[in-house]
Amino acid sequence: MKFSCRSHALRLRDGVAPLAFAIAMSTSPAHAQVADQTVPSTTAATTADAQADTGADKDIVVTGSLFRRTDTETPSPVTVLTSDTLSKAGITTASDAIRSISADSAGSIGTGFQTGFSAGGSAVSLRGLGVSSTLVLVDGLRSTNFPINDDGHNAYVDLNSIPFSLVDRIEVLKDGASSTYGADAIGGVVNIKLKKQFVGIDGLVEGGVAEKGDASHQRANLTLGYGDYEASGFNVYINGEYQRDGRVTSHSRGFPYNTQDLTRIGGIDNNSADQSLTINTPTAYVTRVNQTDLNNPLSGQAGAPLTNQYQALGLGNCARGTYTVATGTAQGTGCKYDLTDLYRQLQPLQERYSVNGRASLRLSDNIEGYLTGSYSRSYVSIQGIPSAIRATQPFGAAPSTASSNPGIVLPVYICASGNNCATDLANRRLNPNNPFAAANALTPNQGAARIYYLFGDIPAGSDRTNEVYRFTGGLNGSFDGDWNWRVEGVYARDNLSITQHGLINIAALRSAINTGSYNFVNPQTNSTAVRQALAPDKTTPSYSEMYGIDASVTKVLGTLPGGPLQVAVGGQVRREKLENNNQNAALDTYGLTTASAFGQHTVSAAYFELDAPIVTQLDVNVSGRYDHYSEGFSHFSPKVGVKFTPFREFALRGTYSQGFRAPTFAESGPRSQYAGFVTTTPPCNFQIAHGGAVSGTGCTNGGNPYNLAYSLGRGVRGNPDLKPETSRSFTAGAIFQPVKWLSLTADYYNVKKSDLIVAGPDIGKAVSAYYGAANLAAAQAAVAAVGPGYAVNTVDAPDPDPRYSNALPRVLIIDVPYVNANYAITSGIDLAATATIPLGNDVTFTSRVEATHIFKYDLHTTAGVQRYAGTLGPYDLSSGNGTPDWRGNWQNTLDAGPYSLSLTAYYVGRIKEVSTDQQSAPFTTDCSANLYKPAGSNGDAFCYVRPFITTDLNFTTRVADNFTFFFNVKNLFDARAPIAPAAYASAPNFLTTWHYAGLIGRQFRAGATFKY
Repeated sequence: MKFSCRSHALRLRDGVAPLAFAIAMSTSPAHAQVADQTVPSTTAATTADAQADTGADKDIVVTGSLFRRTDTETPSPVTVLTSDTLSKAGITTASDAIRSISADSAGSIGTGFQTGFSAGGSAVSLRGLGVSSTLVLVDGLRSTNFPINDDGHNAYVDLNSIPFSLVDRIEVLKDGASSTYGADAIGGVVNIKLKKQFVGIDGLVEGGVAEKGDASHQRANLTLGYGDYEASGFNVYINGEYQRDGRVTSHSRGFPYNTQDLTRIGGIDNNSADQSLTINTPTAYVTRVNQTDLNNPLSGQAGAPLTNQYQALGLGNCARGTYTVATGTAQGTGCKYDLTDLYRQLQPLQERYSVNGRASLRLSDNIEGYLTGSYSRSYVSIQGIPSAIRATQPFGAAPSTASSNPGIVLPVYICASGNNCATDLANRRLNPNNPFAAANALTPNQGAARIYYLFGDIPAGSDRTNEVYRFTGGLNGSFDGDWNWRVEGVYARDNLSITQHGLINIAALRSAINTGSYNFVNPQTNSTAVRQALAPDKTTPSYSEMYGIDASVTKVLGTLPGGPLQVAVGGQVRREKLENNNQNAALDTYGLTTASAFGQHTVSAAYFELDAPIVTQLDVNVSGRYDHYSEGFSHFSPKVGVKFTPFREFALRGTYSQGFRAPTFAESGPRSQYAGFVTTTPPCNFQIAHGGAVSGTGCTNGGNPYNLAYSLGRGVRGNPDLKPETSRSFTAGAIFQPVKWLSLTADYYNVKKSDLIVAGPDIGKAVSAYYGAANLAAAQAAVAAVGPGYAVNTVDAPDPDPRYSNALPRVLIIDVPYVNANYAITSGIDLAATATIPLGNDVTFTSRVEATHIFKYDLHTTAGVQRYAGTLGPYDLSSGNGTPDWRGNWQNTLDAGPYSLSLTAYYVGRIKEVSTDQQSAPFTTDCSANLYKPAGSNGDAFCYVRPFITTDLNFTTRVADNFTFFFNVKNLFDARAPIAPAAYASAPNFLTTWHYAGLIGRQFRAGATFKY
């Protein structure tokens, strides 16, 4: 077998062939899958495979077209994942299957990501354009979106809700397809095609565990079907499936995945131990401050008699030893902790089950009908770091320093009532939690204890249950020989329930502090009742709903030299609704998101397609769609595709299309909103007004903690006046099959996405306008003048800085709108090959390889161009996982009679730890802008995340015609995830999107299938 041309083609970047060379050097075969329809590709099938699956004499409808055809190679590149190649790759979920495609890039969501808006969900992001720019269909019909928007505004279909055991094939159209499907198909379309008919009994049982004894895995499914459709004209089946994957803790995998302390390899210690006494840990640290209202724990004030001496409560309970800080603004002795090691997990507990059914009926010689129904339940249990004592604002706008105001304090006196301790002299007593109480019994306003504390005795996390109901039905038929028609309807509802554990109720915390009911000195003595009162479970239901009808008719207009001239016209009407409820609507809980989204609309559309095989060598396809939204906007999306076959072994193809993404309800709904926070340092003029001074390099804070960095909130609200995002894209490719057993494809793509919907692009201007004003009234007016929707939401409470009460207070939250701004361009190439070599005596060797190389992914802004390809950008969109410029996979399978052995390898290229969306202009991808820089480093240290390869082994033996055993080893060579210090703090030192297998390590799975 020869792949020399492919290897040379891949040797375009980094001086190596990332797929062919790197995988070969790892001594592990790679995973690929050649496109079955048009493009060889990951876990894909050849055209022959496709025809074998569907019947060589049967036409099929290829995703992106309305026509049935036997020639599956349309002008658009399509990757096909068949159930056979998926099983040989050891893939067990629709999410893992779809996200294995090399075209999946920045913004992809895996279940392993546990701390974002969409924790517990899973989604694909083709071309890195975001999950809301990839359309997911089931049997060609839309489904409803996950009720919570990623990053507060991006909508997507949860891949965890799709029944995997019924998947017949997954077609991934890697091209714009708004001309056929409407909104959201800018990056491409994923069409999951389920089994149409089934007769008999089919089942599977499987179990497994990681080499380290955790990551337990159980899976089972059963399908029962009756009725020979060809002979009797009907078929019904029912299917059920179950899967459970166990929890994996960060502690179990050790360094560097269980810590933010990288000093042993020359990095930074971002843990609390040996750093500061002002971090929140399960040991409380206190320092003496004033308290202006002795009944209000939120009234602590910086200033005299403030000291830099800190005291630990319960120092004798330190399990990991102690440390002492003798200099600086916070001095004292504390307990050593590594919170990541103690509390975080790499894999949540996941459990999924579903019930699905279908009835197919031939009503006459020319009319067929079907009905389907499905229910799926996905449960994800996430454990996290416990809640901490927070600042005055429920949104957590706390400064990072110990002496800063606002803060929470322990009073000198407590009493049973908890609300009149300042005056109830007969019943009050000294606070045992406050070590300064006795010395300040006569001056209680000067003896409060500013506290820093993590509620380590109250488990934190969330349980997320997502239930999806989906029903479809349709009729299709033909008349007069060359007319074909179809009418299909769909209803889907997604009910999501999130139960948050361990989040602190504000009123309950105040009561616990004033009554002394919670023991901060020895938290292990607290009763269950006290803990539950302080952190009651908070359950929030949300849902999304969609129903619609779609109809089309196709007609052969005539015959051209190349074949039949076909036309199709159709229409669609659908209704969509979302209620994503605010989990913290009462603002009564610290640390709980205030994001919410509401909306409903009706979408009506008309579309057409014309296929003209002008001559045998030239096929032209033209399509277009007009969509109208009840909000008041409309859009027309055209597309043209050409396929030129000068001779049988070689073909050229290309497309040009325009598309759009409609604003989500989170972006356009007038009731929709969320708040995000960024660390902000007040400018020099503000610091000078609060006691700072001019220095040679800028200014000094004058020792006033009010001048230090703090968390500034951005309150984003829906904008009903938004326009859709628009796109233009084109592809150009070649298909080459020099011999029957070998095919190769290469497809270039280029996508421009304009009028991007962004949140408050002028937030920096608004912050500068606020701090440039002389007083609060002028600051509010200056922010409002930045543009429509900009406003001061919240400032510090009255007299926030007791020493400079007449000066401008800090702004805590600024309201900003969603607006259309900027544009992005991405381009690259998809490469694929398939070799199917008969070796004789019922032995066949099949090799499928797929790779995607991103040439560029650039965001053009008014301040300059942000370049993302090969970096951790776009950092916010990708959850800090970035945009690898190379992704690939390679699957090699040896079939010998009843035996089958497959090796599937996955490759992710090197990623630079730079992100231009985390910079101010001018933007640079130089290592000097590395997001992780150890002290004294110029940025080169830890600048790159090294390439990653993982390989899976699958062995299958058919012991009888109806019984098969299989054995799978995932991550066969126990490859470890490369270190990524600039990743999100919630996923310290690793990238969950690309390197997840390297976190879990080697896993063993075994099972059996039966069919009667």
